[in-house]
Amino acid sequence: MAIAQGTHQWQSGGVSHSNASEPEMFTIADLVERFSATPGRIHRLIEDHYLATVRVNGSLRVPAEFVEGTEPLPALRGTLLALLDAGFSDDEAVEWLMSVNDELGARPIDTLLSGNKSAVRRATQGLAF
Repeated sequence: MAIAQGTHQWQSGGVSHSNASEPEMFTIADLVERFSATPGRIHRLIEDHYLATVRVNGSLRVPAEFVEGTEPLPALRGTLLALLDAGFSDDEAVEWLMSVNDELGARPIDTLLSGNKSAVRRATQGLAF
């Protein structure tokens, strides 16, 4: 999956998912400032799957919905781990979270933000490749 350069679309496997507007993304530098942290701490949060990134024009970006205040969204890590265990790459996991899911009737990230992580976790079951 990649964000197409020059457009505002998620792309994966030749399928595009247009968003009404470009999703808000944080750079590593943005998160360093927002979290009052070192770049090393931000990279550890990514490596330990508390946050997930996509590359946009060559730089790592974190979707703003993955952040709550000055910390990663608490329910995100378990969902990311479930997706990775199912065989998803980091990019595929981000795409899954940011795309409307038929079972949920919404984007999984929106369901997590509404506090219904159990519905999202149920939706991850059976996704293994």
